[in-house]
Amino acid sequence: MGAGAVGSFLGTLLGSAGYEVTLVRIFEPPSETPVTLVRPDGARAVVPVHRVTKTEDSSPPDLILVAVKMPVLRDALAPTQAWPDVPTLTVENGIGAEEIAAEIRPSAPQIAGSLTAPIRLASDDEVLWLGRGGIALAAANPLAEPFVAPLLADFGRAGLRTAELPDANAMKWSKLLANLIANATGAILDMDPDAIYADRRLFEVERRQLLETLAVMTALGVRPVRLPGAAVPWLARAIRLPAPLGRPILRRIVGGARGGKLPSLRLHVQMAGQGPSTEQTEVAWMNGAVARFGRQVGVTTPVNARLAEMVEDVAAHPDRRAWLRHDPRRFLAELAGLAEPGVG
Repeated sequence: MGAGAVGSFLGTLLGSAGYEVTLVRIFEPPSETPVTLVRPDGARAVVPVHRVTKTEDSSPPDLILVAVKMPVLRDALAPTQAWPDVPTLTVENGIGAEEIAAEIRPSAPQIAGSLTAPIRLASDDEVLWLGRGGIALAAANPLAEPFVAPLLADFGRAGLRTAELPDANAMKWSKLLANLIANATGAILDMDPDAIYADRRLFEVERRQLLETLAVMTALGVRPVRLPGAAVPWLARAIRLPAPLGRPILRRIVGGARGGKLPSLRLHVQMAGQGPSTEQTEVAWMNGAVARFGRQVGVTTPVNARLAEMVEDVAAHPDRRAWLRHDPRRFLAELAGLAEPGVG
């Protein structure tokens, strides 16, 4: 469900491992058009799949893999109540997907997933696997425990690096920490991660949002864990270093982390073009989640809270987007409360 880049990639991998895969794509008619997977070495594999427009048109599944955006997750899961006991794998960014799935599918085995491999859709029929990384899975409830290792073995047979983790919450917060890098700031400023981390002032904003996130994680009793291709504990150590020492290390991490793929929030804002975004961004489950959990555990998170507000602002208002685009001075002034929000 949700056959964008992530859903198409993971579905195609399972198809290449021998499974019959159905992709639910709500904006295209049903078909039997295969998907071509282009691996990092350039090798191409054409994988047969079924395509349906509605989830209820699928045959009864053995696994429900959910790769929709967080704002539509609840609605996307509703039709799956026809198969209440089928294992569910949620691979959404941010914090909260597993809780939503558990609410709607309380009797199902719930598997949490974090994908770190950079991927991109070249077209509706071609998925580009851009580089290193892999997938980590963890049982989000006891019912899921027997399913995790066999599913990881399936992804491993398809060539993806894998890891089984004991704590779904630690895995998701660790992925969030990595996802936050240059994500909200890049969306607001429409700037590349390397340019953000090259600017000492913008780096300090990045460092503060990440330090706030680590403080919330500590208060929640969550430790950063390593993900395939993402040494998150080392990232946490670099964030905690004094800025003059940490910035060169983090610049190197940022430079090679995404395989040329745009951070998700910036991509969302860019896709709005010259108008307002017609869809809610995922920032409420990213920086917004840091602020929300910070309130619950008594940790102040002013930078994350303000970044979440500003991302929603630039997504909804093209004039605000143009006002802040490529202008760190205006961004920093508003972030610090030194200026009233302006428009171009």
